[in-house]
Amino acid sequence: MDVGTDSSFLDGVYKSFDRAIATMSLPPGLADKMKQCNSVFMVRFAVGFRGRYEVFTGWRAVHSEHRLPVKGGIRYSPYVDQEEVEALATLMSFKCALVDAPFGGAKGGLCIDPSKYDEDALERITRKFTSELAKKGYINPSLNVPAPDMGTGPREMAWIADTYRHLHPEDINAIACVTGKPVTQGGIAGRVEATGRGVQYGLREYFRHPEDVRMANMEGGLGGKRVIMQGLGNVGFHASKFLQQEDDAKIVAVIEYDGAVINENGLNIADLKEHQLSTGSIKEFPGATSVANGMEVLEMDCDILIPAALEGQITSESAPRIKAKLVAEAANGPLTFEAQEYLRQQGIVVIPDFYLNAGGVMVSYFEWIKNLSHIRFGRMEQRIDEMRGTQIVELLEEMTGKKVPEEWASRLKRGAGELDLVRSGLDDTMRKSYQHLREVFHSRDDVVDLRTAAYVVSIEKIALAYIEMGI
Repeated sequence: MDVGTDSSFLDGVYKSFDRAIATMSLPPGLADKMKQCNSVFMVRFAVGFRGRYEVFTGWRAVHSEHRLPVKGGIRYSPYVDQEEVEALATLMSFKCALVDAPFGGAKGGLCIDPSKYDEDALERITRKFTSELAKKGYINPSLNVPAPDMGTGPREMAWIADTYRHLHPEDINAIACVTGKPVTQGGIAGRVEATGRGVQYGLREYFRHPEDVRMANMEGGLGGKRVIMQGLGNVGFHASKFLQQEDDAKIVAVIEYDGAVINENGLNIADLKEHQLSTGSIKEFPGATSVANGMEVLEMDCDILIPAALEGQITSESAPRIKAKLVAEAANGPLTFEAQEYLRQQGIVVIPDFYLNAGGVMVSYFEWIKNLSHIRFGRMEQRIDEMRGTQIVELLEEMTGKKVPEEWASRLKRGAGELDLVRSGLDDTMRKSYQHLREVFHSRDDVVDLRTAAYVVSIEKIALAYIEMGI
């Protein structure tokens, strides 16, 4: 493999798309319609700060409108550009189709380093950006619904929702113009950790299929598997915490932008996150070995490598040094197209990004539905569920003449609340989506890996939508 010839993020998406299309029979011209973004809006706006002005550049890309609204996060980063936004919007279309979220794909980006601005300044910038997007229809509960992404979170989403509501006070569904809001502002329980939780559920489903586990030269379940996590942001933290606490996986290393920490006996992720928040870094974490060059740790021996940071982290140059048996893409595009090709040839399995990190958009879908229905999940049925559970406990005790153990009685009597329903829906989504893509992979010789299978499944759904609409 030639080193230094890696495709860009967008070109890599296109190459994966082309590989999938080559295995399919679509009407002439339809693939061209589905490949590139429908529209890209770029805006430059100024914000005044005590006698001076700063000009900011932002984008909102719409890839496909086969379903409306289109859905996709807004990223704040000093490195974001139009090509990155287009690539992410394209992946969003396929992600939504794969997991049956009824959205088209979109993405937004603002070229800014949020760490250089205080909260007041960020609020002014976000509200101005929102106004610019909303004026052109790029924020609207029925047309275009953003969500958090890198550099943004519930706080920014609350500002966006409030700005849109002031611009459109007559819109009864205005709160649905954005997802990922604080629960107190129309958000939904479980959204903050949704992407990381989806990574956990996706890995659980993978390990439920012994044939797939053997493809990665492993056996058994997640328990005891040695995991390296790149990135301890929202996604990486929650994924590693859940895998450690609930599946008994061993997180042996965590990588951040300024270094890495290693403990072969396993790192306590909750304590590591607390250390990061208190010191500003994961380095010098007690009981762990600190390594200055985090990229070296990416190449350590492990069972599962989870890149949960930026795109393009593993390239054709570094791929030959990857020793993981399974690479689980929690970030978008962490492997270049060429790196993925090399790993596939070496028998290293890759679980593709737009399947594994779909938890965020799925729970965003639940939040959007909640906002449109104007009622939280579980509000009408939770108490009747509790009543039925209580009746079951009473019936069992009457029939057996024995007291049902308190632990089991509590479980049976407990009605499902919003968080329970969100987790149930997400778990079901990750299970069924993986089952669909693995069925395609195992049944077709021309589908060479799980990524191609995921593209095939998504493209088939989007193509059918276009055909049925007569486009």
